[in-house]
Amino acid sequence: MTASQPRRRRALVVPAGMAMATAFAFLPNTAATAAPAAQGASASASADAASLSYVVNVRGGHGAPASVKKAIAKAGGTIVTSYEKIGVIVVHSSNADFAKTVRKAPGVESAGATRNAPLPSAATTDMGSPKVLSAAEVAEATAQAAAGQDPLQNLQWDLPAIKADKAHEKSLGSPKVTVAVIDTGVDDTHPDIAPNFDRAASVNCVAGKPDTSEGAWRPGAAESPHGTHVAGEIAAAKNGIGMTGVAPGVKVSGIKVSNPDGYFYTEAVVCGFMWAAEHGVDVTNNSYYTDPWYFNCKNDPDQKALVEAVSRATKYAERKGAVNVAAAGNENYDLAADEITDPSSPNDGTTSDRVIDPSECLDIPTQLPGVVTVASTGAKGLKSSFSNYGRGIIDIAAPGGDSTALQTPAPPATSGLILGTLPGGGYGYMAGTSMASPHVAGVAALIKSTHPYAPPALVKALLYAQADATACTKPYDIDNDGKVDAVCEGPKNYNGFYGWGMADALDAVTR
Repeated sequence: MTASQPRRRRALVVPAGMAMATAFAFLPNTAATAAPAAQGASASASADAASLSYVVNVRGGHGAPASVKKAIAKAGGTIVTSYEKIGVIVVHSSNADFAKTVRKAPGVESAGATRNAPLPSAATTDMGSPKVLSAAEVAEATAQAAAGQDPLQNLQWDLPAIKADKAHEKSLGSPKVTVAVIDTGVDDTHPDIAPNFDRAASVNCVAGKPDTSEGAWRPGAAESPHGTHVAGEIAAAKNGIGMTGVAPGVKVSGIKVSNPDGYFYTEAVVCGFMWAAEHGVDVTNNSYYTDPWYFNCKNDPDQKALVEAVSRATKYAERKGAVNVAAAGNENYDLAADEITDPSSPNDGTTSDRVIDPSECLDIPTQLPGVVTVASTGAKGLKSSFSNYGRGIIDIAAPGGDSTALQTPAPPATSGLILGTLPGGGYGYMAGTSMASPHVAGVAALIKSTHPYAPPALVKALLYAQADATACTKPYDIDNDGKVDAVCEGPKNYNGFYGWGMADALDAVTR
């Protein structure tokens, strides 16, 4: 992994287009910079250029004490919003010593800056849009589709890899189940997403508080396609158009949490989980890490506050009925190692190589208690060259793609990457643990459809029990250069590469 990637998400590839034959080669331990993700109307747009955003954590369940509000104001802070049920207050301040000062106030349990760079404006940088399939390519794929398949389904090697094609013969999932895509925004006008889109559960959370204006959850033409791709993987409708999602009968919502510069900051992520919790969401998909720290160390007062805020939000969402699913990351890190060198934090400031203990410094929300952590596999069923791993950390595995040269799919599929929907009605390939996580979110949605009264703990238990046990790959030499690229530890039914095994969509609808 290089240290020069400022806004890495859990997707490795955003290709220029989706050709019938794709052989995109990338090296292990690399990641692509995501296109900027923008917001709708932002409360921070008019903030002072030197202002930073903070979270102040107090005892949950009650409103912020008057003494804390007074301390915040005295320290030069302005309250943006307060999530009283979990005791998280979002504050803007231009006082460089705000967090240090307010931590001393009675009733404040922790406080920290959510970023190192000043609050951004609402401007975006045009990165261009991915090229969509031409009419001729769509016609060719349609002609090759088998009876009962959507036109592009024969390109989706990932569906049979988790038996989703067989599952669809039994059930497509229930429209009473909603999966929230907490991400860069979802284009709900896409013909494969529109039939299953849940507007009531969609929102823009970029400013740290909900923006419910019409379409605020959508990415613009210059914004990242990441969230739209993820949404299609989960719930693209089986409607004779384009591709098929893992759970094509469930609802999907868009909760936009990345700012104009492509960062997923704590206040937005907290808002996203809280919105999902209060709007009947059954599953959340989280294909990102919370910026600016790849790992948040609890011995640092700022980072400790970020861990606490997001942890409170994920726990609250689960208490309200949501199963939280998250991507494991793309650096081929052993998250169970004694130490990891992180060269990329903070990614909105001056980075440096820092050696961290991953049991004390957490990737959030991925490593938080209760969150389902997903590793990625390629077309040959092996751990993807880039996927993070770790015994006791990885819960389950699912297709996230890999270089076609490393893991070539069986025909008629031609690309080792994952097909998904793109804004504007298109389709494209991407790869990463970002693409693995939505497969698991889709399977969790199928389990919830089969067992509508199952609480999150039972849905997760069934998810793991139904997974197909997958033995360690030993030796793991994915590029066949004679050198071991990662070491898997643990038995077949629970190990560091695949957790409890490969997600199983057929069992989800029949057991």
